[in-house]
Amino acid sequence: MTLGEIAEQARTNLSLNLWDYLRGGADSESSVVRNRMALSSLAFRPKILNDVSTIRKERTLLGHKLRIPVILPPIGSIQQFHEGGGASVAEAASEFGTMMILSSSCQPGFEEVAPVGDCGKVFQLYLVGDEAWMDDIIERTIVAGYDAFCLTVDTSLYSRRERDIHKRYVPGSGRVATSGTDFLAQARMNWDTVAHIKEKFDIPLILKGVARADDAMRAVDAGVDIVYTSNHGGRQLDHARGCIEVLPEIVAAVDGRAPVIVDGGFLRGADVVKGLCLGATAVGAGRLLALSMAARGPAGVVRALEILEQEIHLTMGLMGISDVDDLTPDLVERVALLPGRHDMMSAFPLLEEGY
Repeated sequence: MTLGEIAEQARTNLSLNLWDYLRGGADSESSVVRNRMALSSLAFRPKILNDVSTIRKERTLLGHKLRIPVILPPIGSIQQFHEGGGASVAEAASEFGTMMILSSSCQPGFEEVAPVGDCGKVFQLYLVGDEAWMDDIIERTIVAGYDAFCLTVDTSLYSRRERDIHKRYVPGSGRVATSGTDFLAQARMNWDTVAHIKEKFDIPLILKGVARADDAMRAVDAGVDIVYTSNHGGRQLDHARGCIEVLPEIVAAVDGRAPVIVDGGFLRGADVVKGLCLGATAVGAGRLLALSMAARGPAGVVRALEILEQEIHLTMGLMGISDVDDLTPDLVERVALLPGRHDMMSAFPLLEEGY
């Protein structure tokens, strides 16, 4: 009945290694905390006496209708949370009515996931080979029918994640960085890589991990089709800004030339509405995807999205907004931060009271 119950079931089902991998971040984990703090420090400024008997929550992205403006972002080694891996994500996205981005560090492979379900799909690639290797993958992505191709640009190096290091645990998504595979290809990626892809391939390009206005502007000038604001869930650069703090400058820099996606700590319907108020086209809910997949596989993901939809509906209605396109920056303002903890589980405070 609640997202908190889903989170608690995930915690029960997972080993300590996987639970820490899901909730942890880089070094001091300040970036994880700041994602939640940035969301918590925004308060709503609701309107009154507007007819909200009908509320429209749908959006369109890459030609696909989203039942709510929430996508399922890439999670490395999602198969650790459910044996079906990326195929399970495709099943859930198709049943609910949203899009997914498949990580290249997931199983099964992208060509096997492509025909699963009828949802919109994006393939996200970590570069572990040369340009010819990348070109071959992009060509196969197009042939497989993916709607877009995504490069993650905040992972030139693999971070130190001390929750894992203390236990000497190497998660599936970290094995590429710690093995003999040429992870330097990711480190060598630059703006010429973007220019090469745009010149050679006819597929929409997404850059995930944009955290500055000047980079966002340069991206759209280079022909990038979607700008994705993210700090990798706080798992890469320690002491990064909260993603929703970055969002307004990214939206202003893009200036309507491309959709903007944001993720980073979004776990509740109110979080999603805040992102939409500040100009996001859609919001990614990565940790919620992992929690619900660990709780009950694809059925858990569908249920989590249904509850998220209810929360978005109620939040919009109580704010006096009947159409998702009418969510604007004047509906939120920065306020003093509430006392207490600010991490993933702080989104579900009743769990700490024993519910």
